[in-house]
Order: sequence, then C-alpha cells, then structure tokens
Amino acid sequence: MAWFVKIEEGIVDKATFDQYVPAHLAFVQQLIERGYGAKTGYWAQRGGGMLLFEASCMEEAEKIISQDPLVKNHCVHYKLYEWNVVMG
Repeated sequence: MAWFVKIEEGIVDKATFDQYVPAHLAFVQQLIERGYGAKTGYWAQRGGGMLLFEASCMEEAEKIISQDPLVKNHCVHYKLYEWNVVMG
C-alpha cells in the first residue's frame, strides 16, 4: 500500500461546509475501519485541510476521494498526491 494525501481548500461558506462535516467524519471512520489508515484534519488558520490515507494505487485513491462528502457536494477544491515516505 502507498500513502496518499488530499490537500483541500474550502470553496463554500462555513454554514454550507459545516453541514457536510459529520458525513465527512463518518466517511473517514469507514476508511479507518476498512484498513486505509486514514487521518484527517484542518489547518489552524482554517479554510482548508488534509486527508492522509493508504491505497494500492492512484486509481484506487481517486475512487476513494470521489466518495468524500466534501468532494461530492462541491465544498472543496483539492489536489491528490502520492506521498513517498522516506523515513518513519
């Protein structure tokens, strides 16, 4: 499994964004339960965040991200990267 990182920036007002946060957290919990090692959080200054998770390849990572409620409901712009871990 490889590590992937979704870096995102919010593009909707806070009230709209916040209505999808519970579904996003449930989505991440499902990833954890399915063995994807997911971790999620937001930048201290707000306005964006990151999701770190494992997947077998970029194609699988893209499929996973397409199911994120924040993505499905057009709440964020994001970039998806494969992260090559050097140490740790």
